[in-house]
Amino acid sequence: MKKLIPIGAFLSLLMFVQCQPPTGDRATSLTFSVTYDESLGTEGFDGRMLLLISNNDEREPRFQINDNDNTQQVFGLDVEGLKPGVAAVFTANEFGYPIKGLSDFPAGEYYVQALLHKYETFNLSTGYTVKLPMDQGEGQHWNISPKNIYSTPKKVRIDPSSSEVIEIKIENEIPPIEPVADSEYIKHIRIQSDLLTEFWGRPMYLQANVLVPHGFNKEDATEYPLMVFHGHFPNTFRGFRTEPPTADPDDGIYTARFGITGYQYIQEKEAYDLYQKWVSDDFPRFIAIEIQHQNPYYDDSYAVNSANIGPYGDAITYELIPHVEEMFNGVGEGWGRFLYGGSTGGWEALAVQVFYPNEYNGCFAACPDPIDFRAYTQVNLYEDENAYYTTGQFRKTARPGRRDNKGRLFATLEMMNHREMALGSKGRSGDQWDIWQAVYSPAGEDGYPKPIWDKLTGQIDPEVANYWKENYDLRYIMERDWAKIGKSLEGKVNIYCGDMDNYYLNNAVVLTEQFLESTTDPYYGGEVDYGDMAEHCWNGDQENPNHISRLRYNTMYLPKIKDRLKATAPRGHKLENWGI
Repeated sequence: MKKLIPIGAFLSLLMFVQCQPPTGDRATSLTFSVTYDESLGTEGFDGRMLLLISNNDEREPRFQINDNDNTQQVFGLDVEGLKPGVAAVFTANEFGYPIKGLSDFPAGEYYVQALLHKYETFNLSTGYTVKLPMDQGEGQHWNISPKNIYSTPKKVRIDPSSSEVIEIKIENEIPPIEPVADSEYIKHIRIQSDLLTEFWGRPMYLQANVLVPHGFNKEDATEYPLMVFHGHFPNTFRGFRTEPPTADPDDGIYTARFGITGYQYIQEKEAYDLYQKWVSDDFPRFIAIEIQHQNPYYDDSYAVNSANIGPYGDAITYELIPHVEEMFNGVGEGWGRFLYGGSTGGWEALAVQVFYPNEYNGCFAACPDPIDFRAYTQVNLYEDENAYYTTGQFRKTARPGRRDNKGRLFATLEMMNHREMALGSKGRSGDQWDIWQAVYSPAGEDGYPKPIWDKLTGQIDPEVANYWKENYDLRYIMERDWAKIGKSLEGKVNIYCGDMDNYYLNNAVVLTEQFLESTTDPYYGGEVDYGDMAEHCWNGDQENPNHISRLRYNTMYLPKIKDRLKATAPRGHKLENWGI
């Protein structure tokens, strides 16, 4: 009689197999050989060679790698000094996502593409030498980064049981991106940062995309408060247009995130509405900026000082912001500066307020990235041993990574981290989990960020977790230092989050609120609010849906900012239209 495997044991075995790296147990002689032509360069390139495989030609494979069920396949391979005509060879040993190894890839016809994400060498002031991708004006996106080279997709048959060599020739280079030109109201102010240049060992720059106050005249006595809108890489100041909408409100184009059509029209209308307010006679006059602080690890720096990223917090606060204020008659003091943003920008708004408590007069942190590492999304970094699984005596359960507001799971933490692992080794994927690690971790012995956990298995390093706690756990730092900074933060901390945030960010907000509400001498005096059944990135608007409120950051907090200015602006201030 044939012995049957109990279903529980089978599922445990299946889960175990899915977590393992390619081992060669299922050997394949199938290989992919990738070369590039000397017309693309002769000096030899360092970087991450990516082999991209798709079962459809709806888009190029390089645009089909994601955290959804419809993701296509990527394998990654580090190369150093790769010369034209010399092959980068993919075998059964290269790690992939979502299928881990080439041996397990199902036979069939596919569209294949190769892309080389180029690295440059940095000689850091810390004494380390590292190889990383330099941003080329795109905001650290490997699939569109200028100077990266890639092949034209071609259709091939893939069969792991064969010994075929599939050859791919790279013949294309991604062209440069033209910077956005200045206009009447939007200026792009770029400076070389002395602090960052020293850290990275080469010239490094910061840019402020400035929304200039209506009626600004350098010779006038009027001074303007500064609103810092933190967030992901902005190519210009977003959400502002001087022309009425031209998009069709009935375009029939469905936006799955919000479940609506005609979203392009909505965005254009909101941007035009901001312009109309901006130039109206009684609108408060202020400077608003969005900052370009992309770096070799991500599309922005998280606006704090970091062992791996460099002193971006100081560079922004003490170099860039004073420069902008001097150019556009900013107040130039902490009482006249405010911070807001969502998600990454929400974390940055709170972090900057906490680390520079006297340099800013209030933050409005919407759906912030984890602000208490006891709830690092679904992981307690101080008590859990493994980030990817909770484990019992007879089974283990995968931790969720992304959901919708009904709790339906899109991806686990393991899936999300394995995608990054395929895209880049040593924390070089340019994506979310790797940038958190790059910002929060000490440098490892190799000069790259010391891992918070083993990227393959999820095993947490408690020593690194403690470093994170002491340096970047915002709730812990506020609680630890409240006797010193509490007075400077009084009335300045405002946090908003949907209680069904896609990335479970509400859990850390709840823990932080518990601390804030317990404060005395002084009481924190701010606000924490939640959106019922609201997804990422709810920002405090109880009246409008997310697809509207996310477009109104530059106006929605103005009543609260006015209250702060009324309470803190000195007599004889030179503000205009604030009514204080």
